[in-house]
Amino acid sequence: MDLPIRPRRNRKSAGLRALTRETLLSEGDLVLPLFIHDLEVDEAIESMPGCMRWSLASLVREAGEAMELGIPAVVLFPAIDDSLKSPGAEECFNREGLVPRAIRALKAAYPKLLVMTDVALDPYSSDGHDGLVKEGEILNDETVAVLCKQALCQAEAGADIIAPSDMMDGRVAALREALDREAYEGVSICSYTAKYASAFYGPFRGALGSAPKAGDKKTYQMDPANRREAGREVRLDEEEGADMVMVKPAGAYLDIISDVRGKTSLPVAAYQVSGEYLMIQSAAAAGWLDEEAVMMESLLAIKRAGADFILTYFAKKAARVLRS
Repeated sequence: MDLPIRPRRNRKSAGLRALTRETLLSEGDLVLPLFIHDLEVDEAIESMPGCMRWSLASLVREAGEAMELGIPAVVLFPAIDDSLKSPGAEECFNREGLVPRAIRALKAAYPKLLVMTDVALDPYSSDGHDGLVKEGEILNDETVAVLCKQALCQAEAGADIIAPSDMMDGRVAALREALDREAYEGVSICSYTAKYASAFYGPFRGALGSAPKAGDKKTYQMDPANRREAGREVRLDEEEGADMVMVKPAGAYLDIISDVRGKTSLPVAAYQVSGEYLMIQSAAAAGWLDEEAVMMESLLAIKRAGADFILTYFAKKAARVLRS
């Protein structure tokens, strides 16, 4: 064949493939989610094989291992005892609560570790919703007032990044104002900007025991059918003072990640959620997939779509592969 243009020439060796690679994934692109509880023993999470609910002592050790692998940040998710949950979710701003103590322990052990925290009420609410509930309705403005108390509590403990995952309207502006007013202007806000009402969250809710007691989250989380709406959320969060924006889930929403990347100059995060993790883990355990290969391909796809960094339960495994 007389072919002057042969794309395969750029694929003929490992060296050429490395030189022409368009997307690079590094351990510095990863954030490790960590589940914590207020017990002195660690518990395996039945709904998420390979993940644990860590005691505070083990949390510090696990975060240290992540740092040694080049992972710059962790994000904390608390499993709160039912006795501490209430309709007003007051435990979320208890200065001696589980999350503030965990932040202090991590920052004391590893001052350079970036500690990200979840800002939402569902782990603390006896209703299991991200916001306050009245007669079946999720209250927006009243919830935002509580979120501000929660964020200030976390900032005081030493959080580097607060990540509001609640999807209440106007919360980024309110959080920024509250933080700045109390001289926490150095604390970053990574907003869950396009968080969809997804079925992929099931295993996570099992890990925290945070499923809604009634109804669902469709009145505040986004409709999976909607694409253009994400652009509206990005514009609002950017105007309100977000430092970073996030898309959640990741794998089934690569088009949204790409759209968001094209609409903002802010760093874009993506969350490879529990259902995505579990599908790969389960298929690999059954011998149907090569876990390492599929794990790395899935993360590369998220990065290729436009994510600057990725929250993933595979962070430590992926970092080891990237360093090998």
